[in-house]
Amino acid sequence: MDTLSLKAARRIAIAAQGLAEPRPVAPTARHVRRTIERLGLLQIDSVSVLARAHYLPLFSRLGPYDREHLEAAAWGRPRHLFEYWAHEASLLPLRFQPLLRWRMAAARDGQGIYGGLARFAAERRPYVDQVLDEIVKRGPTIASDLDGEKGEGGWWGWSERKRALEWLFWAGHLTTATRRGFERVYDLPERVIPRAILETPTPTRADAERALLLHAAEALGVATAGDLRDYFRQGPEAAKARLPELVEMGALVPVKVEGWSQPAFLHAEARKPRRVEARALLAPFDPLVWERSRTERLFDFHYRLEIYTPQHKRVHGYYVLPFLLGEHLVARVDLKADRAAGTLRVHAAHAEPHAPPHTAEALALELRAMADWLGLERVAVTPAGDLGLALAEAVLAR
Repeated sequence: MDTLSLKAARRIAIAAQGLAEPRPVAPTARHVRRTIERLGLLQIDSVSVLARAHYLPLFSRLGPYDREHLEAAAWGRPRHLFEYWAHEASLLPLRFQPLLRWRMAAARDGQGIYGGLARFAAERRPYVDQVLDEIVKRGPTIASDLDGEKGEGGWWGWSERKRALEWLFWAGHLTTATRRGFERVYDLPERVIPRAILETPTPTRADAERALLLHAAEALGVATAGDLRDYFRQGPEAAKARLPELVEMGALVPVKVEGWSQPAFLHAEARKPRRVEARALLAPFDPLVWERSRTERLFDFHYRLEIYTPQHKRVHGYYVLPFLLGEHLVARVDLKADRAAGTLRVHAAHAEPHAPPHTAEALALELRAMADWLGLERVAVTPAGDLGLALAEAVLAR
């Protein structure tokens, strides 16, 4: 088994994620679609303290791009993306739809979904079918469009109609036509997803699992079996059965990474740059850092999202983004878009022990670019954290 130095593994991982390349001067719709194809998915999350999660990874790689390019790809015509459960709720290129039909079929059998939702669908199937029939007749519909009771706390606070819609979505009977604000608008797949995709033959589950693991390897560059299956939330049995096949095919190369306790797999066509000059703020749900144990193995960077931590127990802040500079995560900033005041607020900034002297200046540049992208006039830094004062001065100096 070949051995990779930790430095080499880190550079391979950054390059695989599209973070080692110069940003385009004027990002186009093609840049946006190509980046999503490379990543395979954009995770969706409801937190909007800065920007919705699916917008941020594209900014990290492309710089200030037009968010309408993503919205058009996701919900416009012609459509290039669809929404489904992949790494949590996600936007994915259409070509992945056939590869996830096994998950839809499993959901119909009550497998791989929340237990309460599976029981509800099993016990109330005539009601669920009635809700589906309403969508057939009405067309694109949000949950509140349907008559019926509102949620009152219960299971996730969801009404019965919302539960029915969510099960139908998970089972592949419904998909997302668009979103209003952040609310999902449901419709039938045949009225949303292009016919050519729906008519694509359904691969066997083994073939689909193999294809998803291979794309995860391409997007990660080098990763353990756990990292690879986490990318599209596949089970241990999938990795155990399919990874040896991918090695036998020559698509993956088993390697040992310096300092890693588990064996890893290198994508056979992964770029192996000798040097990386990256500069990017990374969202909490960015594919480079969303698997926290891999983030520690690659960057020696302990990262936890503290949204649900009581304020007095938070170490770094509410919505904290790591800062990638060169080939290291060198700092982290707690950010908020104060839209009413036209200000990108930095509530705290912390440097890593190995952060270079120019970290504050480089971070100030990136924060200014982010503020411009978000349509905010100012960057305001609270001098909290061990990097706060230097960052405040760097921002004022710009």
